[in-house]
Amino acid sequence: MGEKGKLPIHVAIIMDGNGRWAQKRGLSRIYGHKRGVERTEEIIEAAKEIGIKYLTLFTFSTENWKRPEEEVNFLMGLLEDYLQSKMNKLIEENIRFNVMGRISGLPKSVQALINEAMERSAHCRDMVLTLALNYGGRAEIVDAVKKIAKRLMDNGFNPNDIDEEIFARFLYCPQIPEPDLLIRTSGEMRISNFMLWQLAYTELYFTDTLWPDFTKEEFAKAIEDYMRRERRFGGV
Repeated sequence: MGEKGKLPIHVAIIMDGNGRWAQKRGLSRIYGHKRGVERTEEIIEAAKEIGIKYLTLFTFSTENWKRPEEEVNFLMGLLEDYLQSKMNKLIEENIRFNVMGRISGLPKSVQALINEAMERSAHCRDMVLTLALNYGGRAEIVDAVKKIAKRLMDNGFNPNDIDEEIFARFLYCPQIPEPDLLIRTSGEMRISNFMLWQLAYTELYFTDTLWPDFTKEEFAKAIEDYMRRERRFGGV
């Protein structure tokens, strides 16, 4: 039953601590986010080098809109800059770009870049990079229920046919396997409404390291910790 010693196929990360990293240094939260993006690029590279097939990053939650307008606008600008400046590199690295969340709620310019990036990288096979944008785990489940309800109204299938496998097909990215490992930085020990359905049997790894300080070496430590564990999936 156990999988001890196996590399995780899918790693998800809650990248937390940019603001605190900046404040500890007397800098603005915005500067922390800039450093966080640089760290993100390094971890994407590290994941591909290690051989991770799916990397999912909690980038912007449905709750993040409550932050100050200046910070939200800066984050959207960072996202646009990333998509414009790094897309060619991702394609050269054979990394497929993917997004999960309520994409229609993002600025139109961001939506256009997302669609372009997904189309241009659709042929890439080495790794799938998914950004969770305008994402919430409860919102994802509600959106799945709405899709199922519509199918039922259209007589798409019988309610008695709905099981966990069918339900999962209506989530944002049903083609992606559930995460084997969830990493959260900055010392917070909660999952903060991230992939609530998919994390049912995921191994959790918490570190006090703030995201801008989460190096390739820190990432490797998390992977090694996972590989020492034995996953039972509810069995003995």
